[in-house]
Amino acid sequence: MKSKVSNWEYKLLFTKNATALDITLDKKSKTDGLIKIKVTPTDYQPKVEEKLREYARKANIKGFRQGKVPTGVIQKMYGKSILVEEVNHMLSHSINDYIKSNNLKVLGEPLPNHEKNSIIDWDHQKEFDFEFQIGMVDDFAVTLGPKIKLKSYSIKVDKKVIDDTLMDLKSRFGKQSHPETSEINDNLFGELISENPDDKKSGYIPIDKLNSKEQNRFVGLKKDDVINIQPASLFSDTKLVSSYLNLSEDEAKKGYDFKITTISRTEPAEINEELFDKVFGKGAVKTEEEFIQKIEQTVSDNYKRESDHFLEHEIQHELVDHIKITLPEDFLRDWLKATGEGKITDEVLEKEFNEYNTSLKWDLIKNKIAEDQKIKVEASDVKEKAKDMILEQFGGKAVADQIQDKLDAIADNYLSGEDGQNFMKLYNQMRSEKIMQKIKELITIDEKPISLDEFKKLTEKHHH
Repeated sequence: MKSKVSNWEYKLLFTKNATALDITLDKKSKTDGLIKIKVTPTDYQPKVEEKLREYARKANIKGFRQGKVPTGVIQKMYGKSILVEEVNHMLSHSINDYIKSNNLKVLGEPLPNHEKNSIIDWDHQKEFDFEFQIGMVDDFAVTLGPKIKLKSYSIKVDKKVIDDTLMDLKSRFGKQSHPETSEINDNLFGELISENPDDKKSGYIPIDKLNSKEQNRFVGLKKDDVINIQPASLFSDTKLVSSYLNLSEDEAKKGYDFKITTISRTEPAEINEELFDKVFGKGAVKTEEEFIQKIEQTVSDNYKRESDHFLEHEIQHELVDHIKITLPEDFLRDWLKATGEGKITDEVLEKEFNEYNTSLKWDLIKNKIAEDQKIKVEASDVKEKAKDMILEQFGGKAVADQIQDKLDAIADNYLSGEDGQNFMKLYNQMRSEKIMQKIKELITIDEKPISLDEFKKLTEKHHH
């Protein structure tokens, strides 16, 4: 039941055991409000007395027979804790009921006014006033239609990509050897020696990944040779320094001696049935032609996933950037700090709040689309998805008949795992997929062919 009055206050009579709990909402703005609750003896006394009688029946106190302890004795011993427990229980339920009954779109959880609560005198006070700060999201609309135009990129799989992939597979599944002297395609494993003897690090240097002007220095070296390096200038991509040598950006600016402990060389695998089986599984591919076709299909599928992922990010940015949603930012900061168990500091908020804000807006937009488009995921759908995943894990449809009679039990066991979190993760994933699919159906998506290099440049620009 909802009744609206002129000063933006709402009142709800919360009925329990024939008592009325007085709750009002002082709405400071469209997104911020203060829930005020007045609790009187009429509200809590019947429950408190019932609990006292229950304690008296069960209490085992020296000097009294069980069940014969006077209520006054129980009152002195347990009265205060029973009162606090009952009032807190009543507050929790009444706030939740109030929010639901008034259809308040609350973010986070109500924050109690600890300063006000700390001065309550539970020994002598009879009436109690509580305040809870809440943050709300105002109504907003999501309009999806052909006027929203985005591009989907079809990444071309050219001969160079296939050749590079084939070379990579031959290298990955090739035979390892440890020659005496290094050559251009070898990897040098070793220790990084700095001025600080306690600062010991290790890593490796793939010679063919070095800047061309550096490569010759590393050819013709042997185990235990020491070569001076300036990590920051070794590679054209500075990220590789961290990947290969385990150095931070600042550490990479220093000079080191690199002592070689191992020279590793990979002899490329031959294109034969052994390689086919290692890459795609036993018997999946029989000929070199089939092998190349399978590589092309796999690369194409991977590119499709990358392209879809990029499109979905573009959709998210498009909607978040253009749909006006006003959030209670001050409340959210307070709530994150209050519930962060000391891990959410002002510095952390300063760094991460915008990202949190964006994520929250996207969740709200998805929820609104699901509501408008009547998108639902049933528990039975989640179970079927879990069964498909399990079958895939066991080897696909080939083993379906063998485990069919156990499949329901295996799926139920998985979905109930992690205190039901496995179910919720799969449910949320399926729901998000349905929402995204609906968005794609309603907006205009133009497909554009693009090379891999062009796509990489596009994604790098997007991330920056």
